[in-house]
Amino acid sequence: MGRQVWLLARRSILGTLRSPGAILPTLAVPLLLFFVISSGLSAAEKIKGFPTDNFTTFALTIAFANGALVTIANTGQATATDIESGFMDRLSMTPMRGFAFLGAQLAGVFLLGIVQAGLFIAVGLAAGARPETGVLGVVVLVVMFLLAVLAFGAAGMLIGLRTGSGEAVQAIAPLMTVFLFLSSINMPRNLMEHEWFVWIATANPLTYLVEGLRSLLISDWNAQAVILGFIVAAVIFAAALTLSAMSLRTRLIRT
Repeated sequence: MGRQVWLLARRSILGTLRSPGAILPTLAVPLLLFFVISSGLSAAEKIKGFPTDNFTTFALTIAFANGALVTIANTGQATATDIESGFMDRLSMTPMRGFAFLGAQLAGVFLLGIVQAGLFIAVGLAAGARPETGVLGVVVLVVMFLLAVLAFGAAGMLIGLRTGSGEAVQAIAPLMTVFLFLSSINMPRNLMEHEWFVWIATANPLTYLVEGLRSLLISDWNAQAVILGFIVAAVIFAAALTLSAMSLRTRLIRT
């Protein structure tokens, strides 16, 4: 079992490292959004009741939230490619266990998530962000981010296993960015002017992940926000991984 996981995980990690097309967007796009939002909406810090006077710190959340979401495309594309190339068919004729395949698929994006976290923090600090919770808060932020990476990575696997098509994955994955901007990513819910948007943001699970990540940057240990952020990431991870395991069994039987 351990050898199966190691061999498949090494394949996933090497595949990620050898694919600039997978690495560059996961690093560049979140940082681009961070710079655009931090420069374009910086006047929001002057709004009465805004939770911080440093909008750069507030906006750094976008890099982490979007960085986690883009893993959907990475794992989904990798899984769909394994199906389209016939690799899954060959695996079905081996004694491989489903857990080994699923865990290995997440290994590459987890490693990339560590790189993302380090880069986002370094760029954020260089741009003027100042996390209120200090070093310990940054450590908790990274842990929550990596859990979110695994959660959305598992969601990507689920899409890849269900569709078996790289094109379908590329069509579905960007929709998550729409859901992100329907959360409280750009403005705290208590400062939103339109009730309908407050309702959508409150019903959107991504809001609680965003607020959990952001609280570790702009608040002095908001326990409720942090706990809810971890719960949302953990629930998405557990649900997506369970459904992926079920889809994998069906896929292997079908092939």
